Amino acid sequence: MRPDSRTAIATVCLSGTLDDKLAAAAEAGFDGIELFENDLLASSHSPAEIRRRCTDLGLTIDLYQPFRDFESVPPDVLAANLRRAEQKFGVMADLGADTVLVCSSVSQDAIDDDDLAAEQLHLLATRAAEHGLRIAYEALAWGRHVNGYEHAWRIVRRAAHPALGVCLDSFHILSKGDDPRPIRAIPGEKIFFLQLADAPTLPMDVLQWSRHHRLFPGQGDFDLKSFTANVLDAGYRGPLSLEVFNDVFRQSDPHRAAIDAMRSLVALKDSLGLLDIPAAPVPTRYAFAEVMGESDLTSLGFTRAGVHRSKPVELWTQGEARVLVNAQGEPGAVGALGLSVPDPEAAKQRAKALLAPPLSRTPGQDEVPLTAIAAPDGTQIFLCANDDWLADFIPTGDVATHAGITGIDHVALTQPFDNFDEATLFYRAVLGLEPGATAEFAAPFGLVRGRGVSGGDVRLTLDSALVRRGGWAPAVREPQHIAFTCADATASARALKQLGAKLLSIPGNYYDDLAARTTLPPDRVAALREHSILHDRDEHGEYLHFYTELAGARVFFEVVERIGGYRGFGVVNAPVRMAAHHEARRCAGVR
Repeated sequence: MRPDSRTAIATVCLSGTLDDKLAAAAEAGFDGIELFENDLLASSHSPAEIRRRCTDLGLTIDLYQPFRDFESVPPDVLAANLRRAEQKFGVMADLGADTVLVCSSVSQDAIDDDDLAAEQLHLLATRAAEHGLRIAYEALAWGRHVNGYEHAWRIVRRAAHPALGVCLDSFHILSKGDDPRPIRAIPGEKIFFLQLADAPTLPMDVLQWSRHHRLFPGQGDFDLKSFTANVLDAGYRGPLSLEVFNDVFRQSDPHRAAIDAMRSLVALKDSLGLLDIPAAPVPTRYAFAEVMGESDLTSLGFTRAGVHRSKPVELWTQGEARVLVNAQGEPGAVGALGLSVPDPEAAKQRAKALLAPPLSRTPGQDEVPLTAIAAPDGTQIFLCANDDWLADFIPTGDVATHAGITGIDHVALTQPFDNFDEATLFYRAVLGLEPGATAEFAAPFGLVRGRGVSGGDVRLTLDSALVRRGGWAPAVREPQHIAFTCADATASARALKQLGAKLLSIPGNYYDDLAARTTLPPDRVAALREHSILHDRDEHGEYLHFYTELAGARVFFEVVERIGGYRGFGVVNAPVRMAAHHEARRCAGVR
């Protein structure tokens, strides 16, 4: 295996006109593109003009695609296909592209005859070679007779033409569960092109799965590291190229999507040991979480422990939990997270390599300089080596109060739907937080998707409403919350009530059902009911959690007790919590 520095992206991955797509690809740092034929047909520019535009942007056209339904056909159909191919060869000459993608046929005209397929592909390659071009033959997962890469390679080998090779597409191979290890037996010079796409595991028709749900590497469930390693071990020396069909990406800002795409390739290369960049830092714990707007956390048992020397920021503490209250910015939102990492400078360099440059900050006199980067949703991530930053706060001397809170368990950040997969990749690639399974549940106002990412003692949940349109929806835009740890949920709930905290009331129906579907003792269910504590269990342990009402426009708080090795976030209870929050707001006269 040797590194290949070139990267490419198919224009079908991005939204907009061809001009928009080319500009976005160049801005994100791609070296080349796969030109999707529909983008050419819809462009007002001639092929020669597109070639000049790509040259001006520093882009090569590495593949023209797709050429469909060519091989294993009767003579009259073959003649028509060759006429069609000659026209495309002329277009490619004007474009300056030297390789065309030929997909295995899905036509009813196709005959199940490998010798005929090889003969006709040999003829096509001969015609292409006369123009200085190559044919990359790809097995579609839904091909009529050829739907596996090993079958495609047997036909290419039988055709035995130097201008004919295979195109390997990770989706077509991994979606069918095909073993990628035999790829290493294909001579590297006969692998003409490599297309990469990730995807979630979905039990659905492979064609619909392919056309609508592909993802960039690192955003789905495929093992692209092993797949790509097999291709490189075979001796492939072309670009690493992305071909991702995704309904969201194709209507999102193409510049943002292209940066996300490039981040995915950088992360993939790094996982293969092809880059010399610092390893993912994997945060060890939360240094702090910051909420925006003036807030008094006394009723939660927090102590106003310090005031920032130069900024309108207060430090509130309880146990190992530290919350910064920033009077500036959008009220009622989580504005920043402080994460303890072993080497902030190395983490900053990794973030920059993964297209997440540091945020510009100017510390005041005698203040500790901190490194910060921006997450895709705008949350500022501070990278802290130790607790030196606490010296920026002047102690208040306020007497400490306690309600049993010991630290920060996790932070929940609601993502815009279009950026859900981007956020997963960011936290995985930049910070080394590993994603868990994606969960979807029916909330009172629509379907919600959630996914946890975690590493060390740092956990985040990323949530997104799949569809939220019009006026019929709760007027809480992208709610967020901070979950605190405790040793005894019942004792903490009792203490918070005594301090005057506005805890969220859970309907009695929930506890009637809890008693019916679990073996919890009646007195324990009664205690949970009394304090509106929710319950969940997995194979490792139990989870007790309760919530506050909304504190401001978007943010609320959760207190959790993990018993045994419970690893989740109580997602099964989310619809109940959401309905309870809406009821609390309705009773208060707000939506």
